[in-house]
Amino acid sequence: MATAPAHMPELVRATGVRQVRLICGVILFSYVVSHFLNHALGNVSVDAMEVGVYYHTAFWQFLPVAILFYTAALTHMGLGIYALYQRRQFRWRTIEPLQLVLGLSIPALVMAHVIGVRLGQTLYGHQKLYPQELYLFFVASNRIWTMTILLIIAWVHGCIGIYFWLRLKPFFTRAAPYLLAAAVLIPTLALLGVYQGGRSVVVEADDGEWRTHNLTRRQVGTVAEANTLDRITGGLTIGYVGLLGLALAARGVRALRERRGGMIALSYGNGKTVRVPKGLSVLEASLRHNVPHASVCGGRARCSTCRIRIIGDHGALPEPSQREAFVLHRVGTTDPSIRLACQLRPTSDLSFFQLFTSHTLSANATASTPARIGQERYLVSLFVDMRGSTQLAEKRLPFDTVFIVNRFLGAVSQAVVENGGQPNQFVGDGMLALFGLSADPQAACRQALKAAAGIATHIDELNELLSHDLRQPIRFGIGIHGGEVIIGDIGYRDHIVFTALGDAVNVAARLQDMTKTLACEAIVSEEVRRTARLADDALPQQEVAIRGRDEPMAVRVVADARELSALVAHGERVAA
Repeated sequence: MATAPAHMPELVRATGVRQVRLICGVILFSYVVSHFLNHALGNVSVDAMEVGVYYHTAFWQFLPVAILFYTAALTHMGLGIYALYQRRQFRWRTIEPLQLVLGLSIPALVMAHVIGVRLGQTLYGHQKLYPQELYLFFVASNRIWTMTILLIIAWVHGCIGIYFWLRLKPFFTRAAPYLLAAAVLIPTLALLGVYQGGRSVVVEADDGEWRTHNLTRRQVGTVAEANTLDRITGGLTIGYVGLLGLALAARGVRALRERRGGMIALSYGNGKTVRVPKGLSVLEASLRHNVPHASVCGGRARCSTCRIRIIGDHGALPEPSQREAFVLHRVGTTDPSIRLACQLRPTSDLSFFQLFTSHTLSANATASTPARIGQERYLVSLFVDMRGSTQLAEKRLPFDTVFIVNRFLGAVSQAVVENGGQPNQFVGDGMLALFGLSADPQAACRQALKAAAGIATHIDELNELLSHDLRQPIRFGIGIHGGEVIIGDIGYRDHIVFTALGDAVNVAARLQDMTKTLACEAIVSEEVRRTARLADDALPQQEVAIRGRDEPMAVRVVADARELSALVAHGERVAA
């Protein structure tokens, strides 16, 4: 618990308007899911719906929960109207403006229901439950179609928001089929439940005794009370529509002021220059002029794939917002000339170039392989380097040296592939391997450790095979570290490779280099040891200074990499 206050500043820096809207949306979607599951009980009986709604209301009308819920509802609605005003460019993929339109339509559609039930209960003590509401929808009026449309719109809007939230998460690919099944089954069962419950009420409503017990003044109120509630509904609906009109009018005023405020030139560093009004973000300018610009999260400041590097003086640029500064810090960027295109709104001419290739996709195009454009996820990086390759080359012909180095890299790659990793980059006589592209963090850490043991075994076999040609056995050094990295395609034109960028990769390279001074075969970070759930006393611990880090880092020194296989096997048995 002592670490919680230390994380508060980072949490505050990570929170922006979009994050608040997301949190409020999750709270509201939880209510919708609860309500839909209650509707689904109509497939059993109306009595089951009434039992379910008792527990539903007991939770959501519990005072602290009710305060949280209504605060989230008002905040989400207000931020939705602000999003309508703030968004300068609507040429994103169709799903994004669709989400905004659906969200803005919900308050107008739900107003009558909320006032009829909640305000009617508060002002007049009405006790409207499922029998009364189903009677109103199916018998007394034709509002069932309005409510059906409302249910569908609310569900689709919420699902789009959940999709945008989770799609960049490492587990999303595995969870997507189950989430899709839930997204289809829950509203289907809910609508069927409402229909079945309505049919039951229609049949029972012909019984005068049923009407006597279920349509009393206390339950449904009087005509005068209904008229009062209708007038309140009409007034609030007009007020809400007026707020939307005010937001649209404010957009027009802003656009007029921006045009009068002058135009600025944005130069993309490849000869392309566009002129836009002051106030547009760089990414919005790309959208407006259909300039390809990578942006996996859609301009939500949840990734850094839209990063740009400013050419020339960056001192006159607006300071990064709290959210932008957090994202840049998260990916290890301290260079003030690097900014997020979705957040930077220049007020003067600007020259820059993009750090991530857009793969000729416009900023509003749909990527066929979004994971290769850029994605943040937890990976384990393994760096391995061949020792003494310089001395090896001095006494041999170039072709002989290349042959031996290739055999070394082949042996290393074989061990990596055998243990579920992916050979990624070959730099001279060294290699970067990635683990976790299709495995959870614990499995990835264990795979990397077993791969290190496999590398040692394969190099032993290679040394035996080349013993007649080697003055001394081939030696190696391995560094292993795990953490959040950015993966994607990096490069230029025909020279593009899939790789990982981030602090975790750099640390793994530093650890590999330290094996020389510590006279060991491998160095494993404490993060990997802990995630793999190896025993705390399994390997000797040491604190080392990492270039670029202010504080020393705890690592585990492995004199003989072969022993890692047994340690991992023991850890797996203990965990089982």
